[in-house]
Amino acid sequence: MSPAGPALPRLRVLRALWALLVVLLAPWRLWAIKDTLECTWQVVLNNFETVGKNHASDRFFNQEPLDTVDEVFSLLVDAPIDPDERYLGFPYFLKINYSCRGESSEALVRKGHLTGLKPVVLVTFQSPVNFHHWKIEQLQIQMEAAPFRSREWCNAEELCIMSWYMPMPIKNGSVVMRVDVSSNGLGPFIPNKRFQVNINGFLERQRDNSLQFTVGNELFDLIPRYFVNVPSRPLWYTVDQAPVLILGGIPEEKAILLTDTNFEDFFLVELSIDSCWVGSFYCPQANFTATIYDAIATESTLFIRQNQLIYYFTGTYTTLHETSHGSGRWVRILANECVKKLCPVHFHSNGSEYVMALTTGKHEGYVHFGTITDGRVSFELLPRQQSVCNGIRASLPVVNCSITWAVFIAGDYDLLLLVEIEEPASRKYFLVVSYNLVSDYLVILYTIPEFIPDARGLEFLMILGTESYTNVPMVPKGMSYNEYNNLLFIWGNFLLQSYNKENYIYLGDFPKELSIKYLVNSFHGDIAIVTETEEIWYLLEGSYQVYKLFPSKGWELYLSLRLMQQSSLYAPNETMITLFYDDSKLYQLVYLIDKQQGRLVKRLVPVEQLLMYQQLGNHYLLEQQGSHLTLSFANFCPFTVMRLLDLPNPQIYTRQERYRAQPPRILEPSGFHNNNSLAVYQGLVYYLLWLHSMYDKPYADPVHDPTWRWWKNKKQDQDYYFYLASNWQSAGNVHIDMASYEKIYDLKAENELPERIFLDKGTIYSFSVFLTARGHSFDLEAQSSASSQPGSQVGLAVVLADPACIEAVVKQKDLINRNSVLFWVTLSDKRTCFDQGISGHHLMKTSMLIKVVGSSGHCFQNTHQGPRMQVPSLALLSRLRIWCCHKLQQKSQSQVRLRSSVALVVVYACSCSSNSTPSHGTFMSQGNLMVPLLIGCPPGKRLAFDITYTLEYNRLQNKHYFDCVHVDPEMPCFLFRDIFYPFFLIQDLVTGDSGSFQGSYVLKVVGGGPTLDTIKDYSEEDIYRFNSPLDKTGSLIWTTRNSTTTEDSAFNIMSHHSLGIEWLCLENSPCHDTIPHSIFAPEFFFKVLVSNRGVDKSTYCDYQLTFLLHIHGLPLSAKRAFLILMVSTSVFVGLVSLYIIFCLLLPFMVKTCNFFRWKINNIMASESSYIYSIPSNTRAFNKTSLTKSGSSFRGSSDILSKRVAESKAEAEETTGKSQT
Repeated sequence: MSPAGPALPRLRVLRALWALLVVLLAPWRLWAIKDTLECTWQVVLNNFETVGKNHASDRFFNQEPLDTVDEVFSLLVDAPIDPDERYLGFPYFLKINYSCRGESSEALVRKGHLTGLKPVVLVTFQSPVNFHHWKIEQLQIQMEAAPFRSREWCNAEELCIMSWYMPMPIKNGSVVMRVDVSSNGLGPFIPNKRFQVNINGFLERQRDNSLQFTVGNELFDLIPRYFVNVPSRPLWYTVDQAPVLILGGIPEEKAILLTDTNFEDFFLVELSIDSCWVGSFYCPQANFTATIYDAIATESTLFIRQNQLIYYFTGTYTTLHETSHGSGRWVRILANECVKKLCPVHFHSNGSEYVMALTTGKHEGYVHFGTITDGRVSFELLPRQQSVCNGIRASLPVVNCSITWAVFIAGDYDLLLLVEIEEPASRKYFLVVSYNLVSDYLVILYTIPEFIPDARGLEFLMILGTESYTNVPMVPKGMSYNEYNNLLFIWGNFLLQSYNKENYIYLGDFPKELSIKYLVNSFHGDIAIVTETEEIWYLLEGSYQVYKLFPSKGWELYLSLRLMQQSSLYAPNETMITLFYDDSKLYQLVYLIDKQQGRLVKRLVPVEQLLMYQQLGNHYLLEQQGSHLTLSFANFCPFTVMRLLDLPNPQIYTRQERYRAQPPRILEPSGFHNNNSLAVYQGLVYYLLWLHSMYDKPYADPVHDPTWRWWKNKKQDQDYYFYLASNWQSAGNVHIDMASYEKIYDLKAENELPERIFLDKGTIYSFSVFLTARGHSFDLEAQSSASSQPGSQVGLAVVLADPACIEAVVKQKDLINRNSVLFWVTLSDKRTCFDQGISGHHLMKTSMLIKVVGSSGHCFQNTHQGPRMQVPSLALLSRLRIWCCHKLQQKSQSQVRLRSSVALVVVYACSCSSNSTPSHGTFMSQGNLMVPLLIGCPPGKRLAFDITYTLEYNRLQNKHYFDCVHVDPEMPCFLFRDIFYPFFLIQDLVTGDSGSFQGSYVLKVVGGGPTLDTIKDYSEEDIYRFNSPLDKTGSLIWTTRNSTTTEDSAFNIMSHHSLGIEWLCLENSPCHDTIPHSIFAPEFFFKVLVSNRGVDKSTYCDYQLTFLLHIHGLPLSAKRAFLILMVSTSVFVGLVSLYIIFCLLLPFMVKTCNFFRWKINNIMASESSYIYSIPSNTRAFNKTSLTKSGSSFRGSSDILSKRVAESKAEAEETTGKSQT
């Protein structure tokens, strides 16, 4: 074959070499792992009944814990668990496998297990919307999956089919879970993969054990007419909060696409709505259609619009609402209004979500502002005083007025309205109007030009009113606002952007012949644009270049390569359904028709690869070298290596709490787990998260860790449990390692900026950026001459969205011998833009953007997931490079601050460079370095009562300590007459730090009662009387010798060095004259509120702690004490008197008793003598007989007299003893 000559067309040469170039650009490391890149993780849900069954999967709708695991724990008689505790489990397991292209998945899993592979799963719980109901926290739990053999029949003796299982945890207040699966480093290489595992509250189980949607009936046939040549539509939802997404737009069908996995899978559901059409004189609709036009998903509620009516449906989420607030059916709202459009609100605020309805007819010029709180929906008509149109008519002549679009800015409580105006002369134009919900103030911010400006080839044009215009009218259609960088876009057949809502920049790269249908914002610096002709454009926020992604030459090349690889995600005939961002990546939902079979697929839009292909196609050079043409490409990226260094540990800034849990050790030779061991794993993970949720007690534990109470009584026996496991003697063949369930406080940085940064008052975040310049960067001869200008430069810019609140300082060090530059970036809070708030509440959104000058759309990074864009450039700074480099020639380290006219602060540092040598290092894994910043009190901080140090210090100061008679170790008592010295701790639940609170605070008694059951809250008036030193009613409960008070002198200000509290309980206080319930002194429980709001300037945190304080030994009132004394004295005197009287009268009483006894004895003796007496008719006896009878009578009389004398002597003797 003859070599290519000059006669060949250059275009053919370019097309022929493009595919070869794509292969050559891939680094050799990617070639080495080419096979392993085809492997991917697979995750499905299983309930307890389907564990171990092949091809079984379940939907995530059950949210109630199960008590079946408690039976298994009862068998663990000799294990480090509390036998009295009731253990529960989660309803689902996560089944994990992996597969590789062209190989058997079952064999791969067996091979991975035998080589030591174990999946490591990180579950991230999304914080809830309603922070009034749930605690705001960033929580993660890292678990290791356990190997489990299939329960189905298999020919193999030991192993045929296996999988890994782990509990799928649920957390109250969270319905969106992010599951990251990675390898433990052993076995084959499998790239990390992220899954969305969300709770679907719109499913219910039927009597036949099948699942059915509560919103309608599932359709199983995806008819082509539903999708083919149907216009795409936007996907609207509350960012990061919606577990279920919905998409309408199916022609002439009241059906939607519904997904709980971000369209990894989906369902076509026909809605059970009444489809009523109310036509009237105020609702001029021409015809009726069944199509669902607008669809919005929030955390628990779905909204749709059909014709002029809107409906909502609230799902059943017991983890959010505690009780079921599910609708049960679609609810029609605003039934008497003619709704023409629904507008989404992408961010939640103040514990609620929002949606807006624009109407026509009788309420034209109003906005129906919907608020969703805990699934309850309410609408308010705004503005409250008069319509927007009437407000405009007060200053402008208006014939017709209509609101086209609405945007809600939650941080400022502002409504931005795009209003169409028609003047009497039939002239139409548009206004940007702002309405404040707090002040009820309406103001016109900007009048949009009537015609599109003439950019004259410029990328952007600042609209000042002096520029020339084309004859093409401006037709605005909508607005988009990013709360993180305050960037507002107005779009239609043009694109305007503004940082302050008053000054606008026209982007000239977007052709005026096209019209934008909708914008897709990632809120991380990327924007995708979809036109009416289904073209896709791309814009990087902060730059002014708009790139065409589809259709384009780059797309044609990429599609050709995918079809050559026989990818199932592409087909010659396809229709885009929607475009959306998921995890900062751009995805398409596309309907493909391949071999007369239609299907819906979710696929990635390779933005970086498309831009790279376009760059190569537009900047190449064919040079003649001898008889050959040489193809060369220009690389416009100003650097070859970029690394992030000196990154601090992330948890203190990301506020991410992380737990670690591993499966219990199974005492089986094969190492496979069984149903019982998995049940134990479930119970342990549930109990670990339960301990986390309960770790919010006002009394601080001696050890600042939620797991301390779990193992505190078992740690001493740890060696014994290990001995049992080593000898295979553990009960249930399960060994629980106490060290495997812990909280992690020392996560290390991974050479990338965090996902978000929380800034407390005066917080500083610093890191370094290392750049190796392309080409010869440093010209020593040029640098020695102050007047000479460098040939090339490497510059770093830091763009701040709110320069009045935060500042950035960049220091630079030139590494000439390495042809590199090192930048130190320091970001700090200015202590000015936030008052005080509860931990995690009402945080101010802002952002920081790191940029390298000249890299926008030119710098790409090859990773195992494909090319990724590196740091973009800032076009506005290109004119400042010469001045900056001139400064840098005078100082090796520079700090330059500049303020732009669009409310941005730009900290710019650059180096003059021209050459470089490649540096071996790890490329940064993050493309656009836009980092969201949240200013305020970070989540995970709390104030706790330091009971341990308080007891110790009070005992030291008072020289004694007396606890209550009935000791409660959880709530020790304090004596009333002792001075009370309270101490508090600031506990960081994220980093594990716990230190004494050194700030100022106000202490108030806000409730109380003599017993725990009788505690009641006091009113605001009572709180003032009981705690204020200004009280004159004699109601004070306590006082202090501190002289510092609040500004209005209403309350005392306490601190770590306060002189203590003296209890008073004056006459009109609730603790005065407390009635004792036993013989012990009265007790009282005080409900105490401690807050640093308004008195502590060292933090943004409004620490509020409410706890119970048990005081004993309260004194009685004078009246009650005197009454008790009198009663006690009377009783005592009475008892003593009674005793004395008893002692004095006792001898007489005994004598009297003896006398009566003697009398009784005499009577008895008399009766006996009467029996022995002789009757009168017996006197006729003979003399002998009479003589015998007389002697006998005398003998009886002598005996009787003798007995009477003996009785009398005994009585006298008894009387003498009594007197003695």
